[in-house]
Amino acid sequence: MTAAHVTLCFLLREGAHGEDVLLGTKKTGFGRGKVVGVGGHVEPGETASEAACREVKEEINVVVRADDLIPAGTVDFVFPARPDWDMATTVYLTRSWVGEPSESEEIAPAWFPVKQLPVERMWADAEHWLPAMIAGQRIKVRVALAPDNENVANVQTVEWADPGE
Repeated sequence: MTAAHVTLCFLLREGAHGEDVLLGTKKTGFGRGKVVGVGGHVEPGETASEAACREVKEEINVVVRADDLIPAGTVDFVFPARPDWDMATTVYLTRSWVGEPSESEEIAPAWFPVKQLPVERMWADAEHWLPAMIAGQRIKVRVALAPDNENVANVQTVEWADPGE
């Protein structure tokens, strides 16, 4: 079975005490109740960047142009106990968008200081790669989840040599 191709897009801005990142509480479906990045599945015929822009519009009601996306890396999520949940994720950052983020049926967005990510409310893997990507590291990450599909069994990180791939 092939891993689902998904995208994540993290909006960044200067906040009162340094850099802030927009995350959202997932209101429906996979990951409900967790604080997550904005994103979702790449539809047939779509590029990862097109999917990221579409998902941002659908989930938080702002417009991001593909030209304003900053490739941050990839994260492959492996769920040994549920291989049908495996995901190949393309991650983007952006500092430019049009509109004010607002709640949708799927996501309740909120700004968080990058230095104080709500890791206790996020998937357990996020703290292993998200701060590095926000800090400008371009990396490929492979996260193997534990049999409970919640905790992290293993994280492998390598420098992302070719942002154009």
